[in-house]
Amino acid sequence: MQEIQASRILDAKGLPCPLPILKVKREITAIEVGEILAVWTTDPGSLNDFPAWARATGHEIVKADVGSAPYRFWLRRTH
Repeated sequence: MQEIQASRILDAKGLPCPLPILKVKREITAIEVGEILAVWTTDPGSLNDFPAWARATGHEIVKADVGSAPYRFWLRRTH
């Protein structure tokens, strides 16, 4: 399996809800369209927040590793 190369990594471990998703909103604008933001979080709310945010904004979850904390998401900026 090929490893996903992230342009930027956001370490949101230990941050309570809603801080991880608020930081994602800011950090996604710091990368170019088509690039990937990797996010590490321990907030269980992120399991619902990140997919809902991606659907609402049109960005793509390329991969999610959510078996146990820290949860890891790879998000592609689409616009």
